[in-house]
Amino acid sequence: MNALFSRLFAAAERRSAAGLDRSDLVLDGLDLASNDYLGLSAHPLVRAAAIEEIERSSTSASASRLVTGTTHVHHRLEAALAERLRLPACVTFSSGYLANIAAVTALAGPDTLIISDAHNHASLIDACRLAKAPTSIVAHNDLDAVEAALAGRQQSEALVVVESVYSVFGDTADLPCLLDLCVRYDALLLVDEAHGIGVTGAEAAAGMGGGRRGERIPRPPRGHRNAVESARLPGRGCAGSRSRP
Repeated sequence: MNALFSRLFAAAERRSAAGLDRSDLVLDGLDLASNDYLGLSAHPLVRAAAIEEIERSSTSASASRLVTGTTHVHHRLEAALAERLRLPACVTFSSGYLANIAAVTALAGPDTLIISDAHNHASLIDACRLAKAPTSIVAHNDLDAVEAALAGRQQSEALVVVESVYSVFGDTADLPCLLDLCVRYDALLLVDEAHGIGVTGAEAAAGMGGGRRGERIPRPPRGHRNAVESARLPGRGCAGSRSRP
């Protein structure tokens, strides 16, 4: 047995001895850990639409969207989501994980300081790493720490990355105050809405309600139009502006 397999098997034995083995769980009961908060995956209209589309076309796009995998269903869904969120454009991904990675790596460059909340999802943590941009991890929901990082940065650009609703503890980011800081320090605010849309109110949080029912975050002044233009949708999408600031 070569050295690589020896190392892998030894590591597996250590995990097993430490009680860290993982196994699949087939649930037959009430699921309190689902991300499908509104039960849309089992909604009769959603199920009927899925069956209708499968019968009309197929069960798969059979290719990546970059090649021949984009269908009319993608465009209809993205147009409907953008209209619902009152934003100019939306693009869907195969998973929320990929949506976050795409958003962060597209927005951050070598001269961008990423300021990431300590409670951000693993997909955002990986996205910051893959962006290969300098990253400052700030204490959870600490506006003073965010401002200190913005004020002390040496980079010409800054990207503040937060979640509207943090899934583990259920608390929310203060999006109006974060937006104010981003406008003041010429930074971009990226909000992960995976746990906010449909939960915090009819119009969610990022740019729409700030996590507070009945409120709407005011649009940034001219010249800071891009201060809050990207939001991850629940599951697998990004929405924002098509145009430049």
